[in-house]
Amino acid sequence: MDLPYLLLHSTLALDLIGLAVRLVAIVVVPVNRRPASAMAWLMAIFLIPYLGVIAFLLIGNPKLPEHRRRKQREVNRMILERTKGMEDVPEDDPGPPWLQSVVHLNRNLGAMPLVTGNHAHLIEDYEESLAAMTAAIGAATTYVHCEFYILSSDRATAPFFDAMEAAVERGVSVKVLFDHIGSLRTPRYRRTLRHLRRIGVEWHPMLPVQPYRLRYQRPDLRNHRKLLVVDGDVAFVGSQNLIDRSYDKRANKRRGLRWQELMVRFEGPIVGGVNALFITDWFSETDEALEGEIGPVDPREALTSLECQVVPSGPGFDGENNLKLFNALLYNAARRISITSPYFVPDESLLEAVTTAAQRGVDVELFVSEIGDQPLVFHAQRSYYEALLRAGVRIHQYPAPYILHAKHLTIDEEVAVIGSSNMDMRSFGLNMELSVLVSGRTFTDEVRAVEDHYRSVSTELTLDAHLARNPVSKVVDNLARLTSALQ
Repeated sequence: MDLPYLLLHSTLALDLIGLAVRLVAIVVVPVNRRPASAMAWLMAIFLIPYLGVIAFLLIGNPKLPEHRRRKQREVNRMILERTKGMEDVPEDDPGPPWLQSVVHLNRNLGAMPLVTGNHAHLIEDYEESLAAMTAAIGAATTYVHCEFYILSSDRATAPFFDAMEAAVERGVSVKVLFDHIGSLRTPRYRRTLRHLRRIGVEWHPMLPVQPYRLRYQRPDLRNHRKLLVVDGDVAFVGSQNLIDRSYDKRANKRRGLRWQELMVRFEGPIVGGVNALFITDWFSETDEALEGEIGPVDPREALTSLECQVVPSGPGFDGENNLKLFNALLYNAARRISITSPYFVPDESLLEAVTTAAQRGVDVELFVSEIGDQPLVFHAQRSYYEALLRAGVRIHQYPAPYILHAKHLTIDEEVAVIGSSNMDMRSFGLNMELSVLVSGRTFTDEVRAVEDHYRSVSTELTLDAHLARNPVSKVVDNLARLTSALQ
């Protein structure tokens, strides 16, 4: 058998295998996947079939393993049982009339009830936030529950670690969760693990990718939540990770990058909801069930009428809870929408909700960074600016060298959302996130004041300026947009 004959038949065999792969992909890939994502995966498989199939097998499943989703369903049933009778917004609620339908949506998706009688305070300064969390741990008497996407032992977080160590020495139960891949990518990861062992806290990596220990799921499914609960009395929620403001990376320090965050300190029954989320994640990682309560407050005993609802989301749920919340709020807005998101890469439904709001006369503004720390996401985000600007959305670019990493949304005068969730397809489908819906004029005014500060230092992007950008950048923007749909 001569060489040309072998080459001919080998080529024919490879062609037939490639055709079979493409045919199977047409049947398998679109199942339970949004059309844009399915088309992106099919393009990858059709253009580079073997590499495309390998990538799909590695990162093509946008859900956590079944045993983890089963745990989430168990916890949801438990929360619903323990909070039975807390489903509705009070009849005399001062919030907008459409609030009850949104609260009902969140309750159905994430199980958490709306609770009143809360107090909330925003912390915009990075160092002040670290100091406030450290002080809360310093006053702990019973337990500290700490959960962050990135946890790093460095000069900025040293007082925080010292406070945890002192709490352990006082007999306080200190439990720490951090995302495995998110923290692994930091320069001081091994040092951080040694520090945690030395101070005696209980700690576990979240969603570990450790195939040698039979612990594996799609590697880009991440736990992106940031929360701290102390004694069930106080909780911190927001965008900030436990790390130096430069993220301790040489490239960031060379560019002078500094992260601008927003955290909120909660008191009241909402703390129980935040703690329930920690308990859920601890149970998912360890199979250990911790105690915790989410209870109502008698309106006559409440210090404030501030209403809050924890909205968990992520690949452990059947749907995209945060995306549905954002869309519901955007379609109910009547006067003003302010969005702050460092990574704004919307799916079709969110893009339509934002542009439709602007086109029906709502004042819509978007706060983003002038520069990006993640090139692919930064370019994908810019590919949406033309559609937003043409619809009438005002885009404010927060100045370099700051990365505006805060994540919040305000609707009209009375409703706000703050938490860890970006408005991008990764946060909707791949990341476990924590958002808190807040109804109350005083808190919304406080968030508006932060937005006013953003606006005062930002530069507004015009359509002409955006269209005049470098032609090469336009091509890169649009190519990056294609990759954002690979979920």
